[in-house]
Amino acid sequence: MQFLKQAARQLKKETYAVYLASTDRRVPWYARVLAGVTVAYAFSPIDLIPDFIPILGYLDDLIIVPLGIWLVLKMIPPKVLAECREKAAAEIERGKPINRAAAVVIIAIWIGLGILAAIWLKQLFKP
Repeated sequence: MQFLKQAARQLKKETYAVYLASTDRRVPWYARVLAGVTVAYAFSPIDLIPDFIPILGYLDDLIIVPLGIWLVLKMIPPKVLAECREKAAAEIERGKPINRAAAVVIIAIWIGLGILAAIWLKQLFKP
């Protein structure tokens, strides 16, 4: 059980470091985009597969988020990644990092995707 707690803490720190890297101009644009998508998915209340579906609901969180973070970490320059990890560790130690702007962006993205899906479905079922 202690191993799982440690792994969860490490994943939280890495996720926050990836978020910090997504705002750093020294990181290539494609890595910043993937970092933003990965962090948005990690903190989004909406999952690809809802959590209430047995086994599969949590499987996407156990595969998609760590895989996305792993890919992004490979794309970030080592010097920038080291700085972001230090900042993330310091922020987490001071208390939970809260970013209301990121929450607003995530919610706006999901609302936009919902609107696009509604428009698409309307066009699809148009007589």
